Amino acid sequence: DEEGWRRAVWERNMQMIEQPNQEHSQGKHSFTMAMNGFGDMTSEEFKQVLNDLKFQKLKKGKVFQAPLFAEVPSSVDWREKGYVTPVKNQGNRRCCWAFSATGALEGQMFRKTGKLVSLSEQNLVDCSWPQGNKGCYGGRMDKAFRYVKENGGLESEESYPYHAQNEFCKYKPENSAANVTAFWSVINKEDGLMTTVATVGPVSAAIDASLNSFQFYKKG
Repeated sequence: DEEGWRRAVWERNMQMIEQPNQEHSQGKHSFTMAMNGFGDMTSEEFKQVLNDLKFQKLKKGKVFQAPLFAEVPSSVDWREKGYVTPVKNQGNRRCCWAFSATGALEGQMFRKTGKLVSLSEQNLVDCSWPQGNKGCYGGRMDKAFRYVKENGGLESEESYPYHAQNEFCKYKPENSAANVTAFWSVINKEDGLMTTVATVGPVSAAIDASLNSFQFYKKG
């Protein structure tokens, strides 16, 4: 039955988690894994549910030019400087693009105002369809930024909370907590990205999270 099969999947995943953690204790790698809410999902189900960022060829647009000869530190942690809100949970929905976009915008609004405000992913999920996003079916961060710019604002998480589902757009201008006047792409090179992160702040990025190590990632 379904319950028995899910239990078997959970047990296989638990065994899979134990080996990397043993290797971590032996110093073979720096991260650890732990059981979580995805424990009864196969790796294929996890990929289908959560890894659906809509990659398309970007239209030619503004590319951020990192300062030439900028002196950058060997490391920077924007969390320590107050630019980053606590970790959020998208649930089992394909809304990673919205969380990536708000994360970068939250940092820039803090840089501008000195106030860290958690911004609304649900606002992006519900309202950026005209810009080409598909809500919980997938989307892109550049289209999210374009929505905020064209809309003239984005609500906070408090005024427009995340419900992990597609809903009608309920944006209220009086609740706007952030805006976008311009946004740029970052050249896909390590040096340029490093300089951008060091001089500008958190950037919006997408990664391939289809590996089991991401499905059950804990820390490190």
